[in-house]
Amino acid sequence: MDTGGEEHEAGAGLARREQDILALERRGFSGPGVKERAIREELGLAPVRYYQLLNALLDDPRALAHDPVTVNRLRRVRETRRAER
Repeated sequence: MDTGGEEHEAGAGLARREQDILALERRGFSGPGVKERAIREELGLAPVRYYQLLNALLDDPRALAHDPVTVNRLRRVRETRRAER
């Protein structure tokens, strides 16, 4: 069955791109620019678009169910940054 180009797992799961974004966030990066290069080369996204998608994922209950450790860590980072503004 075709799912409109988005590869979903078990209907309500995350799309492949969403899973790949979370997987990239789990990795450590050695220096400035390395993460942005990985975003462009591995996901084919501009970093600005990547961060827009990531921010939306942090509010998605499916993302929390898929990778609670990463999502909760990123939520804490986001809240700390918001509080500093």
